[in-house]
Amino acid sequence: MKVGKLTISDLKELVFNNIQNNNDCVISSGEIGSDCAAIEVDEKVIYLSTDPITGTNSGLGKLAININCNDIATEGVSPVGIMLTILAPPHVKKNEIAEIMKEAQEEANKIGVTIIGGHTEITAAVNKTIISATSIGIGDKKDFKSKTKVVPGDRIIITKGVGIEGTGIIAFEKEEELLETFDSEIIENAKNLLDFTSVVKDGIIANKFAKGMHDVTEGGLLGAIWESSCFYGLGVKIYFNDIFIQDSIKTICKYFKIDPLRLISSGTMLIVTSEENSHLLISELKKNNIEAFDIGVFTDSEEKILIKGEKHTLIEPPESDELYKVV
Repeated sequence: MKVGKLTISDLKELVFNNIQNNNDCVISSGEIGSDCAAIEVDEKVIYLSTDPITGTNSGLGKLAININCNDIATEGVSPVGIMLTILAPPHVKKNEIAEIMKEAQEEANKIGVTIIGGHTEITAAVNKTIISATSIGIGDKKDFKSKTKVVPGDRIIITKGVGIEGTGIIAFEKEEELLETFDSEIIENAKNLLDFTSVVKDGIIANKFAKGMHDVTEGGLLGAIWESSCFYGLGVKIYFNDIFIQDSIKTICKYFKIDPLRLISSGTMLIVTSEENSHLLISELKKNNIEAFDIGVFTDSEEKILIKGEKHTLIEPPESDELYKVV
């Protein structure tokens, strides 16, 4: 099987076909395009999400916190707690584990989440340190969003641009190779992208205008678009020229011959909003120093289309992330 997340077809066949909901208080569970599970408790909803960090040795603590808390932010609520599981190989040094935890706590401080527990283990089952985390958020039941509210004509907004996390990881993992060709300023700018992988602020600010949100992770923007299209049962038209790609991202992706639109991009929040609220949403985000871009629209067709000039291309289901072509 290919490295990375399971393909959509494998996910349905191997995972979703073998699980079921056994409790009425679970109001949202495993589904394509959904970032969180949701459990109803009286007038509250508890949101949970889990993700591992496997594609890099750099910034493990930072990424573990941000990637998992981002999922909670897609529901427009702040994460309150996170649990970390660290699996490290026998050759790991004590200071390496300490650095991961210091970095994780620094990032947790920034977004106000508490590391509430987890597990740390040395095991020969891995050849590099792996972190998996589970994040928790709490919201009001009245604010729980239904996918049925999204309709043709609703706009698709993204924050910051694309390729953020993946380019940052590549800059760390391939720094020596890149410095043989490019100026150190380009590499440093790319490495600094990992400081922008949180979308917790994006999600909280956008919530009053959003009909739904989706964190752009493995499979990149086009993967997230495809999943959202399936989740809402609508088609999409995406306009390539409206998608912002930073210069360092363009440079590194061009060098490694990878597609920035299919590169993992924690730090990018995909937001669905009505046409009448799209300008208000973008304005509100910009007031809070978050750049945002209207890149497309939902349609009543089943087709998922990327438009680049006169060329119309069907958006295919996400497969192995472009990151794994490089690291």
